[in-house]
Amino acid sequence: MSERIVAERLIQQLHAARVAGDLTGMCRVFADDGRFEILGASADKSIAIRANNLAEFRPWLAMMVKVFRISNYQLLSLTVEWPRAVAHWRADIYSKVTGVTVPTELADIVQLNEESILTYTEFFAPR
Repeated sequence: MSERIVAERLIQQLHAARVAGDLTGMCRVFADDGRFEILGASADKSIAIRANNLAEFRPWLAMMVKVFRISNYQLLSLTVEWPRAVAHWRADIYSKVTGVTVPTELADIVQLNEESILTYTEFFAPR
């Protein structure tokens, strides 16, 4: 299977699970011993999450699924330079805590192998 097809498949699986709020589906695409970061800004504060493996990261993913709902997902671009890929996407993110929907711009920088995401860094900001 070509490297581009592998990258597309893993990113599509991750994003589809994220939009569906499917925690198991999201965890399935990550390597157990991967490195994870989410960095960004909400309306009033910055957010930074770092974890050294899926066991540390899973509770953060569970919280994201519980608190946020994603709609109007658009993958804007996917650049693959194996074993890395960058996905630029946008979506409307609804917070169940605040009741507010925020149009958001996101970029995922990942390192891959043939079966999973080894490192994952997400940057996001309201647009």
